Amino acid sequence: MPRDIEVQRGDIALERNCQLIGDVVMGRVYGKEDSPVIVVLGGISADRFVADGGKLNRGWWSRLVRPGGAIDLQKFQIIGLDFAPNLGGKFCPDTITTFDQAERLKVLIDHLGIDQIAAIIGSSYGGMMALAFAQRYPEAVQNLCIIGAAHKPYPIGVAWRGIQRRIVRLGLEAGQPEQGLKLARELAMTTYRTPEEFADRFALHETAKSPSQFDICDYLGSRGDVFAENMDARRFLALSESIDLHRVEPEAITAQTLLMSAISDQLAPLPDMQELRDRLKGPSELYTFTSLYGHDAFLKEYDAMAPRIAAFCEALL
Repeated sequence: MPRDIEVQRGDIALERNCQLIGDVVMGRVYGKEDSPVIVVLGGISADRFVADGGKLNRGWWSRLVRPGGAIDLQKFQIIGLDFAPNLGGKFCPDTITTFDQAERLKVLIDHLGIDQIAAIIGSSYGGMMALAFAQRYPEAVQNLCIIGAAHKPYPIGVAWRGIQRRIVRLGLEAGQPEQGLKLARELAMTTYRTPEEFADRFALHETAKSPSQFDICDYLGSRGDVFAENMDARRFLALSESIDLHRVEPEAITAQTLLMSAISDQLAPLPDMQELRDRLKGPSELYTFTSLYGHDAFLKEYDAMAPRIAAFCEALL
């Protein structure tokens, strides 16, 4: 049965001279005890509930992390993690980095008595954090699988996220943080996916008049509503900025690394992934696949990813 792990850290000084107040590291452990440990990390909306199924269906990657799956719970012990800052504005710092997040993971694995992780599989923000962990704690991880994340953010992505944060701040100033989050997420969805997907998916049917609204707007609005229900505005600001502050030195990373990239990804484009591959100190491979879903491919293209992830995991045994 999965079990939650809680580590109380108290007030923690962060890398860029601000504080994380009352930090609690929350992890969740799945799978076979006394087997190779794999840490699984996702984007800023992900949490420690990696593989929970059942009625709640909280497992955000349970299509891959399951008994008999590409990441097989019968062969591995899996750890999920909640990113800081904690939910709730009063616990939210102005600035937190991927290295700060990596330190929290190190606290968790130390608490569990784990000297070395067999692998970290990280997608999007989780991939950035995995790279930061491997740079800072090279002896603590043997292998990396990085999906849709590079050693630095892509400039147009920084621009898009900067606009999103300004929208959220306007919402906070107006006393309507949920509306700010909703609009920011609608904009974000146009960067996560591809123009080709939207052209194929939406016929631009008019769904409302005065002012006009179309089917694509309804879809984006629904995604914004779900996000605003589940994300704290100040937490979003911190995590979004954390993506833009992300910088690692690939030459300092010695872990064997599999990079995976949807060639349509607008936020971690193929040239950046190729540069990362070429600069990593340890052995590295770049696996590419096609997808209509762009940066969101890690949440959609299970059939394309599963065989290569399964082979990566089998090599750990």
